[in-house]
Amino acid sequence: MNKNLIKNIEFSKAFDMESLVEYGEGKVISRTLSQGKASSITVFAFDKNEEISSHASAGDAMVHVLDGEAEITIGEEKFNVKKGEVIVMPSGIPHSLLATERFKMLLIVVFKQD
Repeated sequence: MNKNLIKNIEFSKAFDMESLVEYGEGKVISRTLSQGKASSITVFAFDKNEEISSHASAGDAMVHVLDGEAEITIGEEKFNVKKGEVIVMPSGIPHSLLATERFKMLLIVVFKQD
């Protein structure tokens, strides 16, 4: 029996990653593609002015911007990121996100394995 490690997505088909989540008025919409001890992969869509408050992660978090723009704060430093850009938020450092316009991202978090 083949147990897929990636879920909520069609296999053996080319597609635009941005199409996996739709915008919702006043909402943050997410679709988890993989969740495990070593990593997680999630696609998000944020309506304008939606946010994720400051928090620290146990893993390094990489954001690939699929659409729109956001302000990402890592520690005390603010970054304006837009479509096509990638930024990594190191583990243990507080970070937050504010969608300055409608915004979609692919989030990959990699956790330390002992």
